[in-house]
Amino acid sequence: MTLFKRAVFAEITSHAGIVFSTLLVVWLSVLIVRLLGDAAAGDIGANVVLGLAAFSSITALPVILSVALFVAVLTTVTRSYRESEMPVWFASGLSLTDWLRPIMWFAVPVALVVAALTLSASPWAYGQISEYRQRFEQRSDLSKVTAGQFIETDDGKRVFFAESPTRPGDELGRVMARVIEPDWLSVVTADSAAIRTEANGDRFLVLGPGHRYDLKPGTPELRLLDFDKYGVRIESRTDSGALEAAKQKALQEIKARPTVDLFLRPDNEALSQLMWRLALPIAVLNLALIALPLGAVNPRLGRSGDLLLAGLLALLYMNLINLSRGWIINGVLPFWLGVWLVHALFLSLGLGLLWRRIRMPKPRRQGAQSRA
Repeated sequence: MTLFKRAVFAEITSHAGIVFSTLLVVWLSVLIVRLLGDAAAGDIGANVVLGLAAFSSITALPVILSVALFVAVLTTVTRSYRESEMPVWFASGLSLTDWLRPIMWFAVPVALVVAALTLSASPWAYGQISEYRQRFEQRSDLSKVTAGQFIETDDGKRVFFAESPTRPGDELGRVMARVIEPDWLSVVTADSAAIRTEANGDRFLVLGPGHRYDLKPGTPELRLLDFDKYGVRIESRTDSGALEAAKQKALQEIKARPTVDLFLRPDNEALSQLMWRLALPIAVLNLALIALPLGAVNPRLGRSGDLLLAGLLALLYMNLINLSRGWIINGVLPFWLGVWLVHALFLSLGLGLLWRRIRMPKPRRQGAQSRA
């Protein structure tokens, strides 16, 4: 490796490490604050905050690495122009295209790491996050009916009291419930109970062997019922809440699905997720290429405008990938087109900007001499 390549590679590595560390610290700070807020609100358990933060960071690493590489290449090229180091390299017989090799030597391993994260590590991390939340939801279901406490639901129409379990395997011991219905007042007793959640989000207290006594207020009518299993609803989600919960669960499931399963069951949602996983490694290489001509600035001019333009261009790139992902889900854009269209556009843009920077301008012709 020549002196030039070693210098460029070392500087990009240094800048990338600083940017990556900064972005990761900022991400973790914001994430932990949000998770602590969820824990304070009772949405998650305080004991799973660190685990969720670790797995969520794994899912964010592909984007953080992409941004870190883009900023590292951009700042390296910009510094060379600002400190008049680039004319020295040009005077040595090098051109802007000679920067491509050391940049790609750094970008290709980063792209491979991003590919490993998006295709394998991130789905596993999403699966762990979903499992953490499901475990907490199951624990929170049991906490709605706590041994030794009276619990009211449905504006006091249902009142439950449970004892501690006496047999191994039981979630709750003896249970007494009072249920007020439009025509009947019911008292239910059972030897054991357990919490069950249906697919639509309704939660039931499933009672074991017991008795039910029904009394119609104002009349001497009384009914007695013996049962082996009896379910009482303790919480019902609204249609909008159940629909939103179902959407979130489906989204988590598709993110946690292994990449091989996305190939085997290619519906629109699976194809959109597959496109996203394939897009990020390609975006790493394109962003590294685009950063090279965007970093070529005039040292006599301010640099804020160039950096702003570069940031907006990278943001547009990622947003177009997300937009293509949504179009694939809705069937507007076919997968075979969406998987390469945005990358081809930005590859063409990067090559066009690079050609514009390296081309030699034609000398201006002198104007016609003025008439004597």
